[in-house]
Amino acid sequence: MADESKSVSAVRRGHGRKATGRRRKTPSKRHRALVLTAWITASVVLLGGSALGYAYYKLNGNLTGVDINAALGTDRPDDVDNDSMDILVLGSDSRAGKNGKYGRDEGGARSDTAMIVHVYEGRKKASVVSIPRDTLIQRPTCTKNDKEAPAAKNAMFNTAYEVGGPACAVKTVESMSGIRMDHYLEVDFSGFQNLIDVLGGVDITTTEPIHDKDSHLDLEPGEHTLTGEQSLGLVRTRHGVGDGSDLGRIKLQQAFIKALIDQVKQVGVFGNPKRLYDLADTSTGALTTDSDLASVDKLLGFARGLKGIDSKNMEMVTLPVQYDPNDRNRVLPLREKAGQVWQALLADQPIPKSATKGSAGDATDAGKVVGDDTSPTGGPEKSAEPRTEASTTPPRAGGGTER
Repeated sequence: MADESKSVSAVRRGHGRKATGRRRKTPSKRHRALVLTAWITASVVLLGGSALGYAYYKLNGNLTGVDINAALGTDRPDDVDNDSMDILVLGSDSRAGKNGKYGRDEGGARSDTAMIVHVYEGRKKASVVSIPRDTLIQRPTCTKNDKEAPAAKNAMFNTAYEVGGPACAVKTVESMSGIRMDHYLEVDFSGFQNLIDVLGGVDITTTEPIHDKDSHLDLEPGEHTLTGEQSLGLVRTRHGVGDGSDLGRIKLQQAFIKALIDQVKQVGVFGNPKRLYDLADTSTGALTTDSDLASVDKLLGFARGLKGIDSKNMEMVTLPVQYDPNDRNRVLPLREKAGQVWQALLADQPIPKSATKGSAGDATDAGKVVGDDTSPTGGPEKSAEPRTEASTTPPRAGGGTER
């Protein structure tokens, strides 16, 4: 195992308190979408909440809250207020109900997409760290429905959500990083798709063809306004871009998110009460949050605090990893480099370029497929460092299994 929670010093840092696409429309038709699907959408929707009157109570009823604090108790990193904030954002890959069209449900949802969003003091910039779903980690003991899931070594990261739900996912991230998560946000497949459709689509430009029957995506190079299903296909495609690995998919997700953020201020919804309500109804119904955010008022305050962040002051990286020499479909955290990432966030500082240099996560240029390179240095790094423990060369058949 190349990284565990011991890679982070005992110093703890707390935070603020508690198909082919349609051709692109004219700029005036551009649509707002969320930076991690949840928080920017909340900003659009909830800023008009007081004007929705009776609908306020329905929107409150839409929200699902999970009491992470009660579930985890006191065995967590310290919460010392320095006005920064860390949020665990998950995309759930449950195949139950409406999500069944994306594959067979084999017994439990997993966190198909996981991002730690660190919002710096002042709320003007952020860093986002994507955790590959196939990362092998030491999973802590978790409890779900009064049943204990024992700790496990060399467990895939996304199994934490499967065996212990949101609380276990948070506990696992905190164990890996030494950073206390202030908030939790989750969006599922159908919620994401419905939200994009209500927004009217998302504008992107593809630089290469993307054809992936598994994710229902068929795009030629050029400008597109993607439907909800196409957008979901884009952020989930693995075989359609790059080397077919999960690391390539993460880079594509990061580039897509930046494309969404760039459109945030170009949509007008406040002059259209019906559209505003539809956005509010859809987005609140799509979200699961920690209990501290599970009301319209609290989510509104949270969203207002983030509205000043755009793609130009958001750094997006992938947890530094290498391919597992014993299983080329899995990745291992790079101990020293992962420690640099966590220590930077603990100190409320930018992530140093050295932390991702030589990582397998930065060895793919899949993010360029949507016309945006999300690496912190402006392009895929060519590492001058010797490769230790395992190669960063991608597996021949693709990195990671698809459920």
